[in-house]
Amino acid sequence: MSLNPQLRNWQGKTVWLVGASTGIGRATATALHTAGARVIVSARQAALLNEFVALHPGSHALALDVMDLPALHAAVAQIGAPDLCVYCAGYYRPMSATGFDLAEARRHLDINYVGALNLLDALLPQLLTAGGGHLSLVSSVAGYRGLPKALAYGPSKAALTHLAEALYLDLQPRGIGVSVVHPGFVTTPMTAQNDFRMPAEISPEQAAAAMLAGWAAGKFEVHFPKRFTRLMKLLRLLGDSAYFKLVSRMTR
Repeated sequence: MSLNPQLRNWQGKTVWLVGASTGIGRATATALHTAGARVIVSARQAALLNEFVALHPGSHALALDVMDLPALHAAVAQIGAPDLCVYCAGYYRPMSATGFDLAEARRHLDINYVGALNLLDALLPQLLTAGGGHLSLVSSVAGYRGLPKALAYGPSKAALTHLAEALYLDLQPRGIGVSVVHPGFVTTPMTAQNDFRMPAEISPEQAAAAMLAGWAAGKFEVHFPKRFTRLMKLLRLLGDSAYFKLVSRMTR
């Protein structure tokens, strides 16, 4: 069942990816450019954005920090209401309660969640005036339930998922599409920090293909790889006692 308009034909469409210098964001920008979209990439690292533009003729770079609200407003004033905006800015450092770091916890929340709120402050008026467009937030299966070493990362992604659900309820009646992306383990600079085996790990290019397929099908939630994310979804259905025992046993 399609919960959003199906995004299949990218020819001539304007797509803005916020957090597109590396990993899933860059791979998705490449896939959308190949599909014919007019791609605009944003992130803090201007050199990486310019490298992308040099390799993808017709694309554009707007370097910015998601915590810089005036810069986001200036970008939106230049872009207008894109056909698709993807918030894929992300930050991850493993953290457990025994190594709690308040500054690091706040940094996770700022980049993974508050940055999305800053984007909404700039972009929502344009989308509401246009009465169309699509907003996609890249969350994580780490936001489904509490996990070891995800004391800072997991809650920030859970907040982003909740935000997407609330946005969908408000914006779908106004003709604006909203989706949330829940990747499993993807080979990126962020996951390179993990010191454990990552089950069902996939490439950024595979992640990008799954995202385009999800938008083409009009899905609200896009999750991948399904052989892993379906298991994570099942774990959400367990009672607390069974969940804590199983996850503790699996992550020893």
